[in-house]
Amino acid sequence: MLWSLLKVVLFILAIAGLAYGAGVLLDTDGGLRISVADYEFTLGPLAAVIIAVLALVGLWLVLRVIGLIVATLRFLNGDETALSRYFDRNRERKGYQALTEGLVALASGEERLALSRAQKAEKYLAKPELTTLLVAQAAEALGDGKRASDAYKALLSDEKTRFVGIRGLLKQKLAEGDTDTALKLAEKAFEMKPRHAETQDLLLKLQADHADWKGARATLGAKLKAGALPRDVYRRRDAVLALQEARTVMDDAASIEAREAAIEANRLSPDLIPAAAMAARSLIAKGNKKEATRILKKAWATRPHPDLAAAFAEIEPEETPVERLKRFKVLTSVQPEDEQTRLLLAELLVAADDFPAARRALGGIVDSHPTQRALAIMAAIERGEGKDDAVVRGWLTRALTAPRGPQWCCDKCQAIHAQWAPICDNCGGFDTLSWREAPENTGPSATGTELLPLIVGQATVDDTNDLPREAEDITLEAEEITEPPAKP
Repeated sequence: MLWSLLKVVLFILAIAGLAYGAGVLLDTDGGLRISVADYEFTLGPLAAVIIAVLALVGLWLVLRVIGLIVATLRFLNGDETALSRYFDRNRERKGYQALTEGLVALASGEERLALSRAQKAEKYLAKPELTTLLVAQAAEALGDGKRASDAYKALLSDEKTRFVGIRGLLKQKLAEGDTDTALKLAEKAFEMKPRHAETQDLLLKLQADHADWKGARATLGAKLKAGALPRDVYRRRDAVLALQEARTVMDDAASIEAREAAIEANRLSPDLIPAAAMAARSLIAKGNKKEATRILKKAWATRPHPDLAAAFAEIEPEETPVERLKRFKVLTSVQPEDEQTRLLLAELLVAADDFPAARRALGGIVDSHPTQRALAIMAAIERGEGKDDAVVRGWLTRALTAPRGPQWCCDKCQAIHAQWAPICDNCGGFDTLSWREAPENTGPSATGTELLPLIVGQATVDDTNDLPREAEDITLEAEEITEPPAKP
């Protein structure tokens, strides 16, 4: 309504301006005298202006006629589209102008204007690869999912725009949470353009979410061939996927394939702690204890970790604490100053009732880095040496508020996980979990009841007083490792 009123006002102003100009020209003295041969013409100012305007119009008509003649000659010469191009030239100009305005409006955040210009361009241009795409993007920005979906589906009919249509539908399905359909669309898009980086990343994430580890490894290989991934990163992530593939096979009770897949994962990335632990357990199941020991020792040399010690304990599950302490020298002699090594040695010495040696092995960790595990071991040492219950409970009280120590933390969102996984449960990041100190000392314990029950074995414990549950767990650990052996 306002625009219509504005157009009427502008029209009236234009007429008034022309009338005023004509009046000024009529009142102006002088004129234009033209002499041609024996003829002479005298024109007033108004007539001269009118003649000039008519001359310009005539010149424009002459140029148009010349263009038509040229187009006709081209048509007669075999150019079948020459005449249609001539008559459609104005429509094409308007179409490209509308298309340009639509793109500018879309980039400026004016979705409604972009959609109207896209529809206008679609009216003038017979190029759906341009106009339909603009319609889809403008409708999507405007929140009209149905119109955007229809536009993307229309793009599927043309080979040149099929990938764009699939990509648009893929993003829509991801936004809707329909990951099953999104996976199929991503596979189709990857089949069309296997070197497209964004499609590779989307497909890899969807395959990992659907536990399609074999397919994910193939996609990862395509990223390597495309040069989008360094080889060392590829080897690490391929090992992560191989490890998950091994776990899947193991869940299906196909133990032979699981063992081979786990060993392959460890070969691809020897420093991957879960892969080393699973490979060692696979070799233990085959009876190859020597090779399992070699794998665990190599992994321990890279980074000491409780999961590796737990797997090492499973090699000889029936050994006595003294025998276990002796056998564990294979690990404790490697990186002896590392904190995890000292904690492990202290636990083994506590289990063997050598409390002074356990105190020496623990050293100043309880002061320099007092974690729940270190303080629980210290409480066990104090009890084993016959200290008062008040001293033991003092250590346990400190353990209640102490940090848990290193845990599986996501490098992307800092979420804490009880166990290692290839994908962060919180942010969905792939291969983002690392064994380190958490930024906040809360969350699930990375090893459940820590490593002591695995090394020492189950023991009968006394009832505890009314302590919080976490304190009770620590007290039970201390009592387990200090429970005197039964008299024969």
